[in-house]
Amino acid sequence: MRRATQLLRRHTSSAAARAAVRQEIASLEKASIDGGGIDRIEAQHAKGKLTARERLDVLLDTESFREIDALASHRCDDFGLESDKAPPGDGVVAGFGTVHGRPVCVFSQDFTVFGGSLGEAHAAKIVKVMERALHCRCPIIGLSDSGGARIQEGVLSLAGYADVFQRNVDASGIVPQLSLVLGPCAGGAVYSPAMTDFLFMSRQAYMFVTGPDVVKAVTNEVVTRNDLGGADVHCSKSGVAHGAFDDDLAALKATRTLLGYLPQSYDGENPDVLPYDDPDRCDAALNTIIPDDPNQSYDMREVVKRVVDGHSLLILSEDYASNIITAFARLNGRVIGVVANDPRHLAGCLDADASTKAARFVRFCDAFQIPLVTFVDVPGFLPGVAQEHGGIIRHGAKLLFAYAEASVPKLTVITRKAYGGAYDVMSSKHLRGDANYAWPSSEIAVMGAAGAAEILHRGVSDEERVAKADAYAARFANPLLAAKRGFVDAVLEPSETRPRLIADLEVLRHKERPNLPRKHSCGPL
Repeated sequence: MRRATQLLRRHTSSAAARAAVRQEIASLEKASIDGGGIDRIEAQHAKGKLTARERLDVLLDTESFREIDALASHRCDDFGLESDKAPPGDGVVAGFGTVHGRPVCVFSQDFTVFGGSLGEAHAAKIVKVMERALHCRCPIIGLSDSGGARIQEGVLSLAGYADVFQRNVDASGIVPQLSLVLGPCAGGAVYSPAMTDFLFMSRQAYMFVTGPDVVKAVTNEVVTRNDLGGADVHCSKSGVAHGAFDDDLAALKATRTLLGYLPQSYDGENPDVLPYDDPDRCDAALNTIIPDDPNQSYDMREVVKRVVDGHSLLILSEDYASNIITAFARLNGRVIGVVANDPRHLAGCLDADASTKAARFVRFCDAFQIPLVTFVDVPGFLPGVAQEHGGIIRHGAKLLFAYAEASVPKLTVITRKAYGGAYDVMSSKHLRGDANYAWPSSEIAVMGAAGAAEILHRGVSDEERVAKADAYAARFANPLLAAKRGFVDAVLEPSETRPRLIADLEVLRHKERPNLPRKHSCGPL
């Protein structure tokens, strides 16, 4: 009887202990969800920003999020932090969920807790989800809203950043990495988003290495945060970001759209869809879209839209280096990467910024097995002292290197001008292009006829020079010589471009052309 009584008491005691633990867990979980408290949440909303958890609710499929390390907390008691009183979660919400039914790993910094600052535990949560993404071969999406390094933790915070940076590098080319900067992102914090594949910003956000106070102290220049590193600055001047959006909601929805074009990993299938646009569609408007005047511009985006599947064109970095277009689209339901010169800006010339922008996009598409379709109307590299001193040689070589190294299917359409070295660089047949076409309006030559006549026929009268230019144009300002030499596979009527590209993609679906064995290439970064 005594033994039975002891066992009953012990069981009762254990049950009470378990109940207490459950109650404590429930309390901590609620505290984690509450973040920094109602006042700070309302302050976040007053700035036009969503909270960390609200952002995940928008980004992820409904009720798909599963959180990890919700109860994690820092272990620092210096400078009044008091670890036993800290809200659980340590200022970042991390876990996994789905977008369009496909798994993704995510982390979302919580500005309501310690200003979203990064400390040891905070970084460890981010590292954990990044490693899970690598193991499970799914995209990583990071939502940044942070005051930067947690000063109270000193070098532990800096070590945490470096741990995250290393995982960015480990994941590069294996799984897609996307960043959304939706608030402050300053100092060392900027480098993780900058190393990811695509970066979107809200107009409430800013990024810079050194803030306005430091700039003023060093240069005596007075600038605002937005002047220094707002979304519009990074989307139009620095090229760091690929898109600027009015608020969190728009940025998150755009991210969902972008993910619809990206594979889960480098060895995963592209998210193709069932064909919904006639593969044999021939658009007669393309036959007259190129102006008769070779110096008149036209909208290359309209050309691309008429070739690809309807409503499938997703342009990235539209406001940066606008003389070149980088975009995703679909052809007969298949995802493609599009690179195109835009003659409305700088006549479509390649400059340093455009070369770097396109090179990075080409390398991404190649890493993730996305076929490349290039539309060419390029009169050459942009001339001038500023470009030469700014490294146009080095930056132009990046694009040349990227196209030459790419082993995915490469299709090229020359719509009008393809002059000089820029002809070579823009995915020419000589860089192992799989299918290269020219429209009857194309001009493939070392340079324009007038410039060639100036060099070839010095000392002749103006009238004679005009005649010589006309003769040069008749000989070279057309695609015939290139077609005879096999440098283009066919001279197409523009309206026939779509069905021909679709047929090529089908033939090249299982293309194999591995690069030569090496540790890695040493391109002109």
